[in-house]
Amino acid sequence: MRVSTLAAYVAALLLVGPACNPPARHAALTFFFDGVPPPKPPEPPPGQTDEAAASRKITYTEHGPYAAKACNACHQSTSSNSFVAPREQLCFQCHDFKLDKKYLHGPLASGGCLACHDPHSSQYRYLLVAESDTFCFRCHDRTAIESNPVHQDVGERCTECHDPHMSDNEYLLR
Repeated sequence: MRVSTLAAYVAALLLVGPACNPPARHAALTFFFDGVPPPKPPEPPPGQTDEAAASRKITYTEHGPYAAKACNACHQSTSSNSFVAPREQLCFQCHDFKLDKKYLHGPLASGGCLACHDPHSSQYRYLLVAESDTFCFRCHDRTAIESNPVHQDVGERCTECHDPHMSDNEYLLR
């Protein structure tokens, strides 16, 4: 572990203190490090049969290497936050995208997969970083899109017509 990384880790632990809980630990670690997975929600007490508690439970999908604890698939070592490849090429080490289409979505073209996808785990489909129904409006202006007559009464179902990665059609139309 490099001295600066070790110092940051120690500082993060000292900030959280002995009364550390998962949200506080996550907040401290994300201040110093990129890519810290979100804390998992607390498990209900054993034997609890409260249906409301069961319906509130959030389930996470884990990225394959993260689930397999194969940190070195992406990271230089488990004690380092450096990557095995440049950040913009990292996902292409395993994910085979033939970038042979005429139009590429900006994040894909720049290797910015993490703008949309969480590399560790997510409660959303496709390891997205937010709910997929409103996801596109994190970057794209809702007012401008809704003012276009072709988007009347479409709602938030962008990917029914648009491919989120690439297309041979303008505006990434399918």
